Amino acid sequence: MKLRATAKFIYFLLGFTLLFGMTSYAYIDPATTSYLIQIVAGVVIATGATVGIFWKKIKLSFRRKRMEHLEQSLKKKAEADEKRK
Repeated sequence: MKLRATAKFIYFLLGFTLLFGMTSYAYIDPATTSYLIQIVAGVVIATGATVGIFWKKIKLSFRRKRMEHLEQSLKKKAEADEKRK
């Protein structure tokens, strides 16, 4: 359902852009482009550093959730075995 809604939105956006787009005779300075590239690179590097710093905590969090899920399933299985006896 979300895929269909997304496809409709993209179709509308593309049609709107093609119908109401105007030709622009503008010049983008190479210095501006390099500045934008530096901003994007900085965001990517900062995100990578943040994930790298907190990687152990993230991994430990997922491990805890998995262990809790395993523990709950073992409890349910033990309770079901006790009821059978």
